[in-house]
Amino acid sequence: MKRFTNDDIKEIANIIKNDGIISVPTDTVYGICSRIKSEVAYNKLAEIKHRPSQKSFPIMCNNISQIKEIAVVNENAEKIFKHFMPGPITIILLKKSEVENTINNAGLRETNEVAFRLAPNQFLHDLIKEVGVPIFMTSANISNEPVCVSPDEIEEKLQGLDGIVEGDTFYNKSSTMVDCTSTTIKIQREGPISLEDILEVLKK
Repeated sequence: MKRFTNDDIKEIANIIKNDGIISVPTDTVYGICSRIKSEVAYNKLAEIKHRPSQKSFPIMCNNISQIKEIAVVNENAEKIFKHFMPGPITIILLKKSEVENTINNAGLRETNEVAFRLAPNQFLHDLIKEVGVPIFMTSANISNEPVCVSPDEIEEKLQGLDGIVEGDTFYNKSSTMVDCTSTTIKIQREGPISLEDILEVLKK
């Protein structure tokens, strides 16, 4: 399997533009990504992870404006964006009704919830810019198995990838996932940012 570095960004972006699937290091863990708005890319991502095709994938964006094009951003979400993002946090919002289904589920699931992250480093920011649209970003693992911690493990376990970008992660644990689809926030997955940290910000 081909290995890339951050300097290969144009080649990596071209693969993603053509519905390819690439593994990349993020600030939290290794992920695998593809472009949104492509049923082909979505289904390839689901197949590689051995994940049910009705499940949605998180989306990584470059900025809050991209998120607002897809989802409804309420007051709690605005505060979390301003204080914690970009950072090791994933926020779940309600998709706008006019946004096509391939944004989050290839049209196979009736849902209006979408999870978002902001690009946590310059490489991922530049990659999204080069691709031209936000990207699906999901952890590098077979569904319900531990996240792969190295390019060698990714190559061994995740068949069908079009390449791996070598690099380092920082937190080595998945991001905090917070549900902001209603006025009462809920932590769906614990991570580097605690519920107490978030509630403190929301009080302000």
